[in-house]
Amino acid sequence: MFAKARTGAIQASVRNAQAAAFSKQASRNMKILAILYKGGEAAKQEPRLLGTVENELGIRSWLESQGHEYLVSDDKEGPNSFLHKNIHDADVVITTPFHPGYLNKELLDKAKNLKLCVTAGVGSDHVDLNIAAEKGLEVIEVTGSNVVSVAEHAVMSILLLVRNFVPAHEMIKRGDWLVSDVARNAFDLEGKVVGTLGAGRIGFRILQRLQPFNCKEFLYYDYNALDPTREKEVNARRVEDLKQFVSQCDVVTVNAPLHEGTMGLINKDLLKHFKKGAWLVNTARGAICNAEDVAAAVNSGQLNGYAGDVWNVQPAPKEHPWRYMQNPLGGGNGMVPHYSGTTLDAQLRYANGTKQILENFFQGKPQLPANVIIGNKGYATTSYGQR
Repeated sequence: MFAKARTGAIQASVRNAQAAAFSKQASRNMKILAILYKGGEAAKQEPRLLGTVENELGIRSWLESQGHEYLVSDDKEGPNSFLHKNIHDADVVITTPFHPGYLNKELLDKAKNLKLCVTAGVGSDHVDLNIAAEKGLEVIEVTGSNVVSVAEHAVMSILLLVRNFVPAHEMIKRGDWLVSDVARNAFDLEGKVVGTLGAGRIGFRILQRLQPFNCKEFLYYDYNALDPTREKEVNARRVEDLKQFVSQCDVVTVNAPLHEGTMGLINKDLLKHFKKGAWLVNTARGAICNAEDVAAAVNSGQLNGYAGDVWNVQPAPKEHPWRYMQNPLGGGNGMVPHYSGTTLDAQLRYANGTKQILENFFQGKPQLPANVIIGNKGYATTSYGQR
C-alpha cells in the first residue's frame, strides 16, 4: 500500500515537473525559421498562396502575438544563406517539400537550440533523420495534407503521357496541324496494366480514381500487403518481386517514400525489366529515380515517357536531363515544377496543420501520431512517409 502511494507520488512529481517544463517552454520566446518559396506577384494577388515567402503560412500575427520571433526566407543554399546564418540559435525550423531547406548533419550540428523540425506538407527526407534522432529532435509533418492533390496529379500525368498530350498541345501553339504526328503515339488507357510502386495513402487513391477506365489489370508492389478488403476495393493484385512487377506494367506510378532502401531504386538495371514503351510517373520523390538513367531510357524509347513534379534537386538546375529528354517520336516528357501537393486547397490544409503542430509544441501537448516521423523517443512506430 505504501509502495503504491510512493509510486503514485513519484509519478505525480514527474508529471508536475513535465508540466512546469512545458509551461516554461510555452512562455519562453522562441526563434522560428521558415524556408518557403517565393511567390512574387502571384502571391501578392492571391493570399491563398500560403506556402510562399510573401504569405508566410498565414501564421505571423499569431506567432508574434505570443512573443515569438518569426523569420521567413527562401534563401537556403551555402554558408552565407539565411538558413545557415540563422539556424545556430533557432528553436524551430519549418520548411516545405516544394522548396526544401536541406537539414544535413553540418546544419544540425550548428543548431544548438533546435528542438523541432516541421514539414509544411508531406515528406521529411530533406532532414537527415538519423542525425535528428540521435540529437533528440522532433520531426513532424502534416500527414494527409497532400494525398488527394498528388493522387489527382498522378492520374493527370498518366493520361497526359498515354494520350501524347504535350506534343499535341505544342503543335497547336506552333500553329501547325498534323494529326498523324501525334496520333501515331497516342493510346487509350483502357485495356492497359497499371501498377503502383507503393500502395499507401496516395498509391491507393490513384488506384481508386482509375477504376472507371476499364484497365486490364491493377498491380501493386509494396513491402506490406493491403488488407484483402482494400485489395478487392481497387481490384489490385500484389506482385512481390520488383522486376516481375515492372515487367508486367504498361504504366508504373511511383508512390513510395524516399529512404536508404528507395534511393536510386529505378535505375539502369531495373529499367531493362520494364516493358519496352512503358510509361513511368513519379510524384513521390525525384531521387527514387536515377535522373540520367531515366532520361536515357526515354531518349532511347525503352520508356515511352516520364512525367512527374519531383526532382532529385529542387529547384532543378537548368541543365537537368529531365528538362530536355524526349522519346524517339518527339514526346514523352511530362515534367513540371514540384507543385502537385501545393494546390490552394492543399496549402490551406498544410498551413492549418503547421499551426496545430506548433500549438501542440508550445503547450506541451502530444502531436497527432500520424504526423510524427521522429518523436522525443526516436523514430515513430508508424511507417515513415507512407505515401
